[in-house]
Amino acid sequence: MRIGGNIIWATDFREEVETSSQGGGKGGGPKVKTTEYLYYASFAVALCEGPITGVGRIWIDGKLLDLAGVTLRWYPGDEAQDADPFIANTMGTEPTPAYRGTAYVVFEELALARYGNRLPQLSFEVFRPIADPDTAEGCVEAVTLIPASGEFTYATQPIRKGGDGETVAENLNALTDTTDIVVALDRLQAMVPAVKSVSLVVAWFGNDLRASECQVRPGVEVPAKQTTPVEWSVNGLARADAHIVSRDVQDRPVYGGTPADFAVVEAIREMKARGLRVTFYPFILMDVPPGNGLPNPYSDNAAEIGQPTFPWRGRITCSPAAGHIGSVDQTAAAGDQVASMFGTAAVGDFAVSGDTVSWTGSASDWGLRRMVLHYAHLCTVSGGVDAFLIGSEMRGLTTIRDAVSSFPAVDAYRQLAADVRSIVGSGTKVSYAADWSEYFGHQPVDGSGDVLFHLDPLWADANIDFVGIDNYVPLSDWRDGFEHADAGVAPAIYDRSYLQSNIAGGEGFDWYYAGAADRAAQIRTPITDGAGKPWVFRTKDLEAWWSNEHFERPGGTEAASPTAWIPRSKPIRFTEFGCPAIDRGTNQPNVFFDPKSSESFLPYFSRGWRDDAIQRAYLEATVLYWRDPANNPLSPVYAEPMVDLPECAAWTWDARPYPFFPELTDVWTDGANWRLGHWLTGRLGSVSLAALARHLCLRAGMPEDSIDVSGLWGSLEGYTITALESPRASIAMLARHFGFDAVESEGVVRFLMRGRHAFATIAPGDRHQRHRGERPERLRCRRQPLHRARGRHLSPRRLAAVQSQRQSLVADARASRPQRSD
Repeated sequence: MRIGGNIIWATDFREEVETSSQGGGKGGGPKVKTTEYLYYASFAVALCEGPITGVGRIWIDGKLLDLAGVTLRWYPGDEAQDADPFIANTMGTEPTPAYRGTAYVVFEELALARYGNRLPQLSFEVFRPIADPDTAEGCVEAVTLIPASGEFTYATQPIRKGGDGETVAENLNALTDTTDIVVALDRLQAMVPAVKSVSLVVAWFGNDLRASECQVRPGVEVPAKQTTPVEWSVNGLARADAHIVSRDVQDRPVYGGTPADFAVVEAIREMKARGLRVTFYPFILMDVPPGNGLPNPYSDNAAEIGQPTFPWRGRITCSPAAGHIGSVDQTAAAGDQVASMFGTAAVGDFAVSGDTVSWTGSASDWGLRRMVLHYAHLCTVSGGVDAFLIGSEMRGLTTIRDAVSSFPAVDAYRQLAADVRSIVGSGTKVSYAADWSEYFGHQPVDGSGDVLFHLDPLWADANIDFVGIDNYVPLSDWRDGFEHADAGVAPAIYDRSYLQSNIAGGEGFDWYYAGAADRAAQIRTPITDGAGKPWVFRTKDLEAWWSNEHFERPGGTEAASPTAWIPRSKPIRFTEFGCPAIDRGTNQPNVFFDPKSSESFLPYFSRGWRDDAIQRAYLEATVLYWRDPANNPLSPVYAEPMVDLPECAAWTWDARPYPFFPELTDVWTDGANWRLGHWLTGRLGSVSLAALARHLCLRAGMPEDSIDVSGLWGSLEGYTITALESPRASIAMLARHFGFDAVESEGVVRFLMRGRHAFATIAPGDRHQRHRGERPERLRCRRQPLHRARGRHLSPRRLAAVQSQRQSLVADARASRPQRSD
């Protein structure tokens, strides 16, 4: 929130006099003596009631202040803060106030020459989130950190590019003296103070959907670029030898390059120094551009030319893929293709020197193992990480079979986990991040009836510490109008109880859609297996999957012996979970809008507009559901909850600080994707409407158990009370803006959004019930005309009444036709 301030302390201006002479000398005129007066001010500016969590940008006379060379300190306004040492040194320790309860900023010796030798007008970006336990800011405890690409995005030291004396900053886009990732982490801890764990996402690039042909390599944006004080290098590879990422029609790189190794080390150390737990997350971005001319494995005999552009890594598979004529699935050839994808890199194929890890193996080996083992070594030299992922969402690879029930990629991941363990040691948790459609099993659509728990050997492996799931299950099935199936069970898609009812219910739990036509008509087919174990087909039934032995059903017949999975033996972590900030995003949280990619989609029945409120509703509904012990049972094996909530990472925070990303589209080409994407930057840290209404009531002295804000949703980018006013006046203003009412019932004030379904009908004869002998109360009403308006925004109707039996208190009611909440 940008606010002004009030000066609460200042010294006299300090004057400096500088005298200089010009001219004179042989043949010259007389000397000209110039005297310049320079002034400096030291002062303190009160910002607001504390405590705040940070101060961001500062504007002086309307222009952004370059903080380089400026000495300032900010104080949060808590009840424990000490007096500022400069003020204390000036005034003396005894009379110097600490201004407890007031957030303020102290400037030391601010040069005033550029401001006309006067104190300028100041305004400040202040961070003061309402981080209540039921808000996203107060309940999200872990996030992923992207962009995964960007050659120096993760560097904590300034990097400059260019030569011959002309250089420009590479990673100083927010502040001139602080690198982007440091600013982004400052903002993260200020805006989302509950976060204590970060997953660092780092990408290499895949170039083919055919496992046998896919190389996974570090990439750069341009083949030649001079940088100081450090050059780009990954895995001992120089820029000239790296993969060059594709370019768009405007000749811009479609991705940033792989983060330099030194930048990754710096990022890990920076986060650890802040007291954050770190998970390392190696990632594959598919660089398959338009017009690629590559055989498509998802075609009969792989005869179709041209693979989908910039696809999801989960599409990498055998060629031809399962389900297509000529497929090599369930043959020895499939195993060979998988082996080619992983490569032959060994733990000893790397040379470690200081903070540098270099490759010493075969120059032609660009398999998955080389990437993952490289980063295992790099995390170790950086001082270690708390968790390490060996891969993620490789669904098309892990479901490949080289025999009826043999999965070579799963075996390869088990070996990779053992090798990573030998590098990172027992103090680092190791796992694989399975897609939400992958973690629980493989049920091929080939008429065989097979039900296979293909990842169980991996989940049961001694080197795997937890079950990782990138969890994007749908939490709603919302449509236009009021006649769809869910309209009768919830007032709006944002309703928390409605969303939570679909975490272990609804689509993927109780029922499924057999096809697109059934989805359009809402023809829901119950999920059942006829054997009393419907959970084997339920993607959402985490508790049943975690709590039971797993019996495979080859050919549809249940095996006599269970798999290696031991019930309740390991915790589950959501290595990703999140929702795009787009209308009806909870209908299909896994999709994203990115026009360059073949994977770009809107959620089912979305109207395509931005909706930050649905993202917030999703996060709060999900975290609060799993926080409830009734939904998250304890394991008798390891004595902790099933879902390890403090390590469940919301997707995603960006190391490019908001608002510079997404606004600087000349620097970052993906800025346009932020508006409808999964980004939390620029969204978390806003003010929950429900939490704000509750805080205003508490300020009025209401007991918390008499306030019910569960019927409110949405958020404000900021809210400032700039004058003396009652909490009721503040709430009334919010009610008019957002369209909600406050209703008192049985000693509880309930806040409800307007536009909900009618819950009572008042007939003409249903009037206020009078007590015996009570005279009817007169009520004067004036109906204001509804003037012509555009669309559905109409002038409000207002009803004011004086209640004679209540000390002539005025009841004020406003009614307007709100936007529909469908």
